[in-house]
Formats: sequence, structure tokens, C-alpha cells
Amino acid sequence: MTKFEELTALLVNEINDFNKSIEKLKKISDQINSTKIKMDLTEYKSIIETHKQQMASHKDRLERFENRFDSKIKQAKIYPTWAVIVFIIALIVGVISIYSIII
Repeated sequence: MTKFEELTALLVNEINDFNKSIEKLKKISDQINSTKIKMDLTEYKSIIETHKQQMASHKDRLERFENRFDSKIKQAKIYPTWAVIVFIIALIVGVISIYSIII
């Protein structure tokens, strides 16, 4: 009978240890569930702010380029002024010469 009592005592001890372990796991689980995790975003905010400044700078440069390009397009002429004047004078002289030949 002593073997049976020893086995029973050992089994009771193991069950008690198991129950204690379960209680510890429950406490740890409750602690994990109640713990709030806060993320530190300061590093990311600084990176985003730097990127934002770079994008603003790039946008300003593009706008300046666009303004310069628009002003160049507005100032651009298809034909130089002197060529237009020479063409008009030649046209007038040609019309006058044809008119004088006809009359």
C-alpha cells in the first residue's frame, strides 16, 4: 500500500504544481492583455518632416522653372521682326510692280 500512497502523493503534488502554473499563466495573460503599448513616432515624424520640406523645395523649383518657361514661350516669336518687315516690303514692292505692269 505504501507504493500506492507514494504514487498518490506524487500525483497530488504534480496537480498542485500544475494548478499553480496555470494561475501564474492567468496572471501573466491578464497583465499582457492590460498592457498598453505606445509607439514612439518621434523619429518617423522627423523623417516625414524632412521629406515634406524636401518636397516643398522641389515643388518651388518646379514652379520657378514653369514660370521661366512660360515667360520664354510668351517672349518667343516664330519669325524675327526684321524678316517680317522685309517680307512685307517685298510683298508691297511686288504688288506695286505687278500693278504698274498691268496699267
